[in-house]
Amino acid sequence: MARAGLKKWFGEKWVDIGAKKKDGKLQECGRKSASKSKSGRSYPKCVPAAKAASMTAGEKASAVSRKRSKRQGVGGKPTMVKTFAAKGGAINKRPGNSGLFGRR
Repeated sequence: MARAGLKKWFGEKWVDIGAKKKDGKLQECGRKSASKSKSGRSYPKCVPAAKAASMTAGEKASAVSRKRSKRQGVGGKPTMVKTFAAKGGAINKRPGNSGLFGRR
């Protein structure tokens, strides 16, 4: 039986795609201190190791730059960004369209 949900999530190895070690491997996710000045590291962008292995260098750079461009720790909560940028154009709002169930 396949593992799903939180059990799978906790069982995965999470890595920071924005920080490489000297040997080229990715560091484990997290920092000792939330303060950038104390830890010496920027905000981590964490993904499962399996996902990081399948990402290109450009995808990793894009995800890290989007994470670091957002204001961090608003209201004491971590700032979340999508790992992959949205594909396609902008969503156009038309007059009379009041959400998913209000279409005419």
